[in-house]
Amino acid sequence: MTGANLVARLTRRSRSNFYYAFLALPRPRRDALYAVYAFCRTVDDIADLGAEQGTDPRVLREELERWRCEVARCYEPGPGPEHPGAGRLEFRIPREPLEAIIDGVAMDVAGVRYETADDLYPYCYRVASAVGLASIEIFGYTDRHARDYAVNLGIALQLTNIIRDVGADARSGRVYIPQDDLRAFGVAPDDLKAGRSNAEFLRLMEHQAARAHSFYRAAHDAFPRVDARSLVAAEIMGRIYHALLREIEDRRFPVLDERVTLPARRKIAIALRCWTSARLGAVA
Repeated sequence: MTGANLVARLTRRSRSNFYYAFLALPRPRRDALYAVYAFCRTVDDIADLGAEQGTDPRVLREELERWRCEVARCYEPGPGPEHPGAGRLEFRIPREPLEAIIDGVAMDVAGVRYETADDLYPYCYRVASAVGLASIEIFGYTDRHARDYAVNLGIALQLTNIIRDVGADARSGRVYIPQDDLRAFGVAPDDLKAGRSNAEFLRLMEHQAARAHSFYRAAHDAFPRVDARSLVAAEIMGRIYHALLREIEDRRFPVLDERVTLPARRKIAIALRCWTSARLGAVA
């Protein structure tokens, strides 16, 4: 199986919200985005599977270091990368965001908890904003504000992920919600793990959602209209995730015991609206 086929199959199999955004891209750019996303999935799975199987963290760190070496082989003279997907990472992508993604996953392996929202920010930047910074190099852009847009959108998407997965993460021993927020709203990590949905939990989640909305607004304000067509895939990602956040809010945060998703038809409708707006030179 070629590297291109491998990463495309991995991306489709994941049924990610990102898949609908990728469909808006020309084939060469789409294949490059498949490679970035497959890299993210593969590296992230090191931490996820390690947590599920109780693998020694030293083994996980060694595996992450192997991937750091794979990234280096994409950019340095000498033998190319060994993994069939890694060789697809060279398409216009700076090295730094890929290494930042590995750094973010290493934080998961270390079991880091975050005292404040400011402490959480570097993690979100590494596992999400860095993906956006890699992606916009593939999309193409002319306005430097595209980088601010990518960073803020990445934070918004990751905060949405944290809200959506709060119950499942707590049961696997991970709590991303800042500890000072938990204390302020009277919610303990054990409450999340036990699935206790009460008034305190709902207020806590409303606070987390408000923070995510602030980053969606910041991304919208930074969006470079001149690059609307080339960044349409990013807009599709953002609109789908923002709709997911609103769906979670409308349903009063049933995130302790289920994974809230949007139906495929709604994602497709969002993608078509974004694509049409970009073609017409408008931003809704």
